[in-house]
Amino acid sequence: QQLKVGQIPISQIEVNPKYRSAFPKLVLSLKRLYLTPEYNERIFSILEDKIVKGKKNTGRPGMDLWVLFVMAQTRLCLNISYDELHRMANNDKMFREFMGIETEDGFERIEFEYQNILDNVSLLDDETVRKLNDVVVEMGHGVFKKKDTEALRLKTDSFVVESDVHFPTDYNLLWDSGRKCMDILGKFLKKYEHVTGWRKIGFWYRSLKSGMRTLGQVGKSGGKGKEERLLQAATDYIDTARLFLGKLKKEKSNLPLGDTRDFVLQLELEYYQSMLEKHIDLVERRIIKGETIPHQEKLFSIFETYTEWITKGKQNPGVELGKNFQVTSDQFHLLIDYKTMEHEVDKSCVIPLADRVLPRFKVGSWSFDKGFYSKDNKALLGLFIPHLVMPKKGKLNQKEQEQESERAFKKTRNQHSAIESNINELEHRGLDRCPDKGYAHFKRYVGLGVCAYNLHRIGAELMRQAREERLRQAA
Repeated sequence: QQLKVGQIPISQIEVNPKYRSAFPKLVLSLKRLYLTPEYNERIFSILEDKIVKGKKNTGRPGMDLWVLFVMAQTRLCLNISYDELHRMANNDKMFREFMGIETEDGFERIEFEYQNILDNVSLLDDETVRKLNDVVVEMGHGVFKKKDTEALRLKTDSFVVESDVHFPTDYNLLWDSGRKCMDILGKFLKKYEHVTGWRKIGFWYRSLKSGMRTLGQVGKSGGKGKEERLLQAATDYIDTARLFLGKLKKEKSNLPLGDTRDFVLQLELEYYQSMLEKHIDLVERRIIKGETIPHQEKLFSIFETYTEWITKGKQNPGVELGKNFQVTSDQFHLLIDYKTMEHEVDKSCVIPLADRVLPRFKVGSWSFDKGFYSKDNKALLGLFIPHLVMPKKGKLNQKEQEQESERAFKKTRNQHSAIESNINELEHRGLDRCPDKGYAHFKRYVGLGVCAYNLHRIGAELMRQAREERLRQAA
């Protein structure tokens, strides 16, 4: 920390161990990370390689690497928006002290703009966050472990991190596509007054939206003659969409191309036009022609195209829209590994998971649920794991029945449910629903959530140790 006149050193910040909220625990763990030379050097080395490597130290003032790192972790640990983070960065005294930017009265005050925070936090990526989390886990084991040689007792499970999308139907995705086309046309009309051909763009907007709402209402209602009314509503909706699409194709070549921004808008218009064509076809095939649309042809968001339709056989929720996310925790409830699954099922990820974990950690036991079972998975992991718990899905033979009836097997299997509490806490660290746009930002977001979770766990343990130390001294 390069101290300025009137600035408060991070090393002098004190946290009351009686605090029960999440932020003081995060501060304690980050303080340990900052003041331990080994971890400090590694954290800053990772951040420098990603953010400032190869760049000249010129231009307008930006944001210190430590400030960037603290802001990214605070956002996920407290599960807050960028707006709330912006407020805290400029007004929360404890937060500013820990970022190293708070000064005493009468000295120059550093403040941040909203866009400055957004741009800098977005510089991190999934690979960088994964390296940062490895350092945090190593520090956590130093805090929790009594012996360095202690083997880890691992648990693995998966859950769904939802993407920020509405419930998809082919007809409301058609409306989304047409609406975005009109939004882009509106930007051209606002920028260039001489653009003609779209005097009635408001009419097209109202007509498409009305068609979408009418079709939805008919689909949800009952009564006599529903099939005929549904067919008529779908036909009217598709006819309106096709008329708009025809006009768009005819007039698109007249849109000006004056600068780079216009070129980007043209590319966006091409994409949303293709989505409009796709969903006109899907609505026609499903409702008018009565076809069953194959799952691989469906799209669940025209904005977050990575979104998957996930059913895990649960009553509530029956369907989740997002990505499966696999996590592995140890006996200290630290998450040592995580992965965003790409159209994969649990059992297909076991061997790659073992390849990532076993070279880095000494593992004494490892438990999974039935979704991870396969004969090959159990045989291969059994060669390296002294105590493997992977219950078989389906009927057991006599040997398997004996194995799963052993006391040690039952005890470890019962302890496996602890990972559900880890997942619940992860969802409180922001991994219930990702508000960031784009798949690269989704992966960064979930990685930061895991890192913030680990820091919070470490901070809670440091706070517990501090309370015990105070009690010993008082006695």
